[in-house]
Amino acid sequence: MATLVLDNGAYTAKIGYSHEKVSVIPNCQFRSKTARLKTFTANQIDEVKDPSGLFYILPFQKVDFADTSIVITEPYFNFTSIQESMNEILFEEYQFQAALRINAGSLSAHKYFQDNSSELCCIVVDSGYSFTHIVPYCRGKKMKDGICRQLHVMDETHVINQVKEDVCYVSQDFYKDMEIAQLKGEDNTVMRDYVLPDFSTIKKGFCKPREEMNFSGKYKTGEQILRLSNERFAVPETVFHPSDIGIQEMGIPEAIVNSVQNLPDEMQPHFFKNIVLTGGNTLFPGFRDRVFKDVRSLTPTDYDVSVVQPENPISYSWEGGKLLSDNPDFDEMVVTREDYEENGHCICEEKFDI
Repeated sequence: MATLVLDNGAYTAKIGYSHEKVSVIPNCQFRSKTARLKTFTANQIDEVKDPSGLFYILPFQKVDFADTSIVITEPYFNFTSIQESMNEILFEEYQFQAALRINAGSLSAHKYFQDNSSELCCIVVDSGYSFTHIVPYCRGKKMKDGICRQLHVMDETHVINQVKEDVCYVSQDFYKDMEIAQLKGEDNTVMRDYVLPDFSTIKKGFCKPREEMNFSGKYKTGEQILRLSNERFAVPETVFHPSDIGIQEMGIPEAIVNSVQNLPDEMQPHFFKNIVLTGGNTLFPGFRDRVFKDVRSLTPTDYDVSVVQPENPISYSWEGGKLLSDNPDFDEMVVTREDYEENGHCICEEKFDI
């Protein structure tokens, strides 16, 4: 039986059969602010001639595949009502033969332990569009006493999201970069000019090369320019210091340390030397170095600290799901449609550790 693996992220869905390569598609519907009757789903955005007015609608993405099993991810501590709705969608609406609902972090941990067979512990930092989850794992099992969650509150258009991905970075010295960002002209090495798309000659925005920037006045080319300075590093800084925007919770480094400190003393060194970064936010330049720097400063000097960033942190959990589907014990992990029809939601609640 073929197995479909779906990492159901809030921003992108990573989907593909376990014997194929992963496809990464927008996990949302788009509607135009000027033509609200027209809806685009997932990679249909490529058909849009003018995405400037698009805004996101972020549902659970559904798939339509029959006669197969599925591995599908969902958030930690998901509401029971949503879990039951997902069971109904998978088994009743789409008639999957078998299903495994699991957290994305559990798949990442499985992949990490497969690649690092000598390690027994790791802490997965999954930082994506809606949440950052920090979850310790030991011998493949998540340790619930150490789970931390950071909520990301975002309301941005498709174009602004592209700007964020193209020009933002994580500062290694926030106050020094802020001083540089306040300088005038060419002395401000942080400043960048972003050319916004006009969807006629410029289909996608881009960062103007520094040697082509005009520091003294306006451009004569007619391009729409968005000048960015401290915004480049102040936006990602919010996941390191949420209090900067009035959210009273720990930043990622403090949450990692807090998570580990909630675990038995003898296990703590093993977690600090196996910090695994996944999710799209970790692709910000400087993200890994900043996490290492801040965690190192908060950790006892006799502990080793190691922060691992996979080659592709976006599809890392999907790769873990692909590996898990080939596990000899996979059939024991899933709930079959026959099991569900006989026992209902209770069999899913019993088997799936969400």
